[in-house]
Amino acid sequence: MDRVSTHTGMRAGAKEWLGLTVLALPTLLLALDITVLHLGVPRLSEDLRPSSSQLLWIIDIYGFMIAGFLVTMGSLGDRVGRRRLLLIGAAGFGIASAAAAFSTTPEMLIASRAVMGIAGATLMPSTLALISNMFSVPHQRGLAIGIWATMFSAGIALGPIVGGALLEHFWWGSVFLLGLPVMLLLLLAGPLLLPEHRDPSAGRPDMVSVGLIIATMLSLTFGIKEGAVHGFSPVAIGSGALGLTLGFLFVRRQRRLVDPLLDLALFSNRSVRAGLVALLISTLTIGGIYLFLTQHLQLVAGHPPLVAGLLLLPGACALIVASLLAPILARRVPPMLIVGVSLATSAAGFVILAQAAATADTVLILVGFAVAYAGIGPVTALATDIVVGSAPVERAGSASALSETSTEIGVSLGIAIMGSVGIAIYRSGIPREPAVEGTTQAYESAAETLAAALQSADALPAGLGEELRSLATEAFAAGFVATAWLGAALLIAASAVAVTALRRTREERSAHRTRAHSSDQV
Repeated sequence: MDRVSTHTGMRAGAKEWLGLTVLALPTLLLALDITVLHLGVPRLSEDLRPSSSQLLWIIDIYGFMIAGFLVTMGSLGDRVGRRRLLLIGAAGFGIASAAAAFSTTPEMLIASRAVMGIAGATLMPSTLALISNMFSVPHQRGLAIGIWATMFSAGIALGPIVGGALLEHFWWGSVFLLGLPVMLLLLLAGPLLLPEHRDPSAGRPDMVSVGLIIATMLSLTFGIKEGAVHGFSPVAIGSGALGLTLGFLFVRRQRRLVDPLLDLALFSNRSVRAGLVALLISTLTIGGIYLFLTQHLQLVAGHPPLVAGLLLLPGACALIVASLLAPILARRVPPMLIVGVSLATSAAGFVILAQAAATADTVLILVGFAVAYAGIGPVTALATDIVVGSAPVERAGSASALSETSTEIGVSLGIAIMGSVGIAIYRSGIPREPAVEGTTQAYESAAETLAAALQSADALPAGLGEELRSLATEAFAAGFVATAWLGAALLIAASAVAVTALRRTREERSAHRTRAHSSDQV
């Protein structure tokens, strides 16, 4: 008979598996909110009229606030109780979701998404840390984390599909109302099914460290976005330099603190470092390509939101199946080898995307996306287990936050870096001084986003409008191609890191066994 999971390694029972169900739902929702807005970009742009910079902030401020606060909230959960923090975050997330749904200006939507991100940061490390507490038997924990990772991956994959279905019948703000019933269920079932756990020896959070890590993230993000919109201006360079300086100060402070906000000792494990790189790069590339993929399906291929979402379903299915199979395969094959091969597979998908985007071949684009997604699933499941399984139970919240920070930073950096590169290429393809007088304003508007370009083209006389439409779609395709090639290169590099880590770990183990054998003979 199964017994309650404890630190002694007892098997988890029915209550723990029901608790996993409760934890999986908010995980699905939080991930879904990362991508659910992508298909709403055209309608949102028509309604709120954001600038290109504001549009990027609307899409990825949520992920960046999660990433900025994850380490803080993971450490806070270790101190005040993971279940308590989870329930507080659930209430805050529901309220912020309602505010986002009924936003009337770009600034209001950005602020609401930021609060959603802060609340989401309390939820994510708590869910994964509680799973680590509830499932102490390694193969059960691996399966539970695999299910958790599948729900996270499924949320990212299903976001456009769910968003498309809602946008078919409701306004763009309806995509945010999905969070209300899920968070209500968590508030009702959480106290009954989830255990409370905290680190009794933990001290108070270091608020200086909290400020440093948040300021680091936001400074770097602002610098990247400014660079994309205005080039290497003094503001962009200064903001990036400030972020790097603050990041250095944060790391130095953690090394000196007795009870650091982020336990840097976790980085001493080679597999953990490789796992974090794999999580960062895999989610960075997917986050970056999503912005172009969803706009291509709607604005270039001309599909309505629901159809665009359904076209992404094969890719979502490939990701979910690969995520579920990975923990089973890892019982016979070294997990890091699976991670390396999966990253290379995803890179092959991005190469297909680059080729297809150049010719606007929608069918081939969807094939490339499915291949890329199939490679991402095992990475999320196995790399997460590697990172979380390396930490002692009392530091599970910090380890979980570290894993999820890599994931969230990846998605958000993908939108910021790859999205900014693609948008910069797009903007360079729109002439600032059009040949025909009287069209300057239309071209200036077109340089902001593809949606704005198509609206401006519709307002011009037939011949002029068709010329602007053609220029905009060609510029968009060029940005799409460049983004896909950049993603492929990053994934190949991450695959090499994973395989190298596996080889060096094997060499270290072999050397250790040789030394032990020699010692025994002596």
